[in-house]
Amino acid sequence: MEEYLMTINGQGTRGIHNFKVINPATEEIIAIVPECSDGQLEMALDAATRSLTAWRQDVTKRRKALNACAEVLLSNVDSLAKLLTEEQGKPLRDSNREIRRSAELIKDFAKLEFPVEILQDDESRRVELHRKPLGVVAAITPWNVPIILATLKFAPALLAGNTVVLKPSPFTPITTLKVGELFQEVFPPGVFNTISGRDSVGAKLTLHPGIQKISFTGSVQAGKQVAVAGARDLKRVTLELGGNDPAIVLGDVDPKWVAEKLFEEAFWLCGQVCMTIKRVYVHESIYKTVVSELSSLATGTKLGNGMDPETGMGPLNNKPQFERVIELVDDAKRSGAKMVTGGNPLSGRGYFFPPTIVTDISDGVRLVDEEQFGPALPVMPFKDIDQVLEMANATNYGLGGSVWTKNIELGQQLAARLDCGTAWVNQHGSVGMYAPFGGVKWSGFGYEFGKWGLDEYFQYQIINSVK
Repeated sequence: MEEYLMTINGQGTRGIHNFKVINPATEEIIAIVPECSDGQLEMALDAATRSLTAWRQDVTKRRKALNACAEVLLSNVDSLAKLLTEEQGKPLRDSNREIRRSAELIKDFAKLEFPVEILQDDESRRVELHRKPLGVVAAITPWNVPIILATLKFAPALLAGNTVVLKPSPFTPITTLKVGELFQEVFPPGVFNTISGRDSVGAKLTLHPGIQKISFTGSVQAGKQVAVAGARDLKRVTLELGGNDPAIVLGDVDPKWVAEKLFEEAFWLCGQVCMTIKRVYVHESIYKTVVSELSSLATGTKLGNGMDPETGMGPLNNKPQFERVIELVDDAKRSGAKMVTGGNPLSGRGYFFPPTIVTDISDGVRLVDEEQFGPALPVMPFKDIDQVLEMANATNYGLGGSVWTKNIELGQQLAARLDCGTAWVNQHGSVGMYAPFGGVKWSGFGYEFGKWGLDEYFQYQIINSVK
């Protein structure tokens, strides 16, 4: 069994204590990884602090280092993708895309410019806006797409001149630790540190006074705890939390076409993505046909180990999430909901739960009201557009939502009435450097991607000169 080490001050670091990582497809132990001790956490933060002064001096060197990181990922894409599938469960082709997409994002961030802005310059006064790094950034990532989500934190943070201590989820730490090891050849010691451990390590990291910025992606419950921790000494905080994204399907669309799109966006990565479709409202005129098409797609999906190229959907990532999906589906059954497909976990090893299409369900049932983060999709009919918008917005979540219609102008008008950070028309989940991504209400605050994501890692300084 390969040994995975933390990277602290540019050096591979073993743990005094360790914990196990499980392959969710087989439930076998695939790695023993370090549990970061209090002393090692101090070492990582001290190294990050000491490296700040030199690192922030030369943006050209920072860009060069980031581009080198992208090339390192691309040179190791096959081995990293294999690790990612083993610990996360997703199909190998998805892991491969994740590593490649991460490299693309790093290169995209490295291109961003942030010149001094001249706010006023006349005969009496010159006012300049300068962007300066915050300091040491704590980046804490979840287990669903760990490398992309790490990239969205460390790439802009490092470009801005900050240093980073990155902690992945204890369910998927090994690919991140391997990336940290590979990046040792790129960064000066202390600039990019990777630590591993269970949730208590993350809590200590967020509370540490040496951290000036926390960027966290995860559950609403954990995000609230991070916000409280940051408030103790007024750390800057970016939170990208859960979602309960609605999709509203009008009666003018082709049922087969829209069912294929809905299925793809609802069941990607077993539905374990914050911005996937979590509940669907379909106009009554095409409701039965859409349900039938969704059901055909669900029954035609092959579940299996992500290493098998024939696998359409892998397992849920971990036992707690597996048990939560079972709990929510069983609660829906007790409420009278109908399981058109699926509805029960597969027997045998692995956290496998088939794509489950649920009807005869409504708001007020937990599977509709809560974020299931799994392969169980409630599909509900509607007649009145104002009423369905009210139902779509009747949630504490506000990450994304979508409207599906042939009438683009109407779709845009309805999308604007959704209470969410991103509203899509005839698509769902499309994000990139072209637009900021973030949530409202309990789905978090702050932004990722593009110049907006970069600005999360700066503090402004105004230089105001009288002539």
